[in-house]
Amino acid sequence: MKITYNQFEVLTTIERNKEKLSQREIAKETNLSVGTINKVISDLLSEKLIGEDNLITNKGLKALEPYRVKRAIFLAAGFGSRLVPITLNTPKPLILVNGKKIIETLLDAVVKAGIEEIIIVTGYLSEQFEILLKKYPNIKFIYNSKYNEANNISSAYLVRDKFANSYVLESDLYLYNPNLIRKYEYQSNFLGKYVTKTDDWCVETKNGIITKEKIGGYDCYQMYGISYYDKEASLMMEKDIAHVYENVPGGKEKYWEQVVLDVYQKHYKIALRECFEGDIIEIDTFNELKEIDKTYDV
Repeated sequence: MKITYNQFEVLTTIERNKEKLSQREIAKETNLSVGTINKVISDLLSEKLIGEDNLITNKGLKALEPYRVKRAIFLAAGFGSRLVPITLNTPKPLILVNGKKIIETLLDAVVKAGIEEIIIVTGYLSEQFEILLKKYPNIKFIYNSKYNEANNISSAYLVRDKFANSYVLESDLYLYNPNLIRKYEYQSNFLGKYVTKTDDWCVETKNGIITKEKIGGYDCYQMYGISYYDKEASLMMEKDIAHVYENVPGGKEKYWEQVVLDVYQKHYKIALRECFEGDIIEIDTFNELKEIDKTYDV
């Protein structure tokens, strides 16, 4: 059965917590008003998606099943030139930050969310990633032999047939809030944090849908490389990524998400999923690494 976005948010919150929550607690987790929560709870009760104990029913779990995330795809082929000298011998995702590999903060969240299929596209120093199999034995590696000749669209090109119901994650993000990775997603979305000003990659939105990607801006959302794609979007992406990579002049130099958010933006309806200060950080430079982990400041 098709459920509304608000019903989805409340149901997934109830399912995730696995204990009775007050309407105020649900409102806080979902960023919906208490009045909205009250109406949604009433609707869920009448449709028997939750029981009188406000816990999710088998019917509720069945209603969520079409929204289950099937896999997580990590793009981890790049060199990480801005983190030299650390990356001369270690791929950026495997760098230790406060005693933990950067990519492990993401992998742990994926495992916690119950996402079993994990694909990592490797390139630079690819053999070093095999150390992850000790902790995450179900990882499947795909090697990108073009990592040094093209931008990360070359990695997306290799997995373009696997985007349906999947997260796509940049592997150099240090995740502080594991709840950003969820068992269910309602629609295709891209993660972003609202900023009044940024010089980084960002997006503009209208009614919660991304309308433009750009470098630098005011009153926009700074992009973080975690996104999700439903089946409908993935079918279009498979064609568009291949076309840009194979046929568009300069296509091999593009970031893969530019296909969806810029070149063929009109083909898609990608929602902005908001994150907040302290949820996640992208470590771009050696100086930023030293600020986060003082052991490098020697």
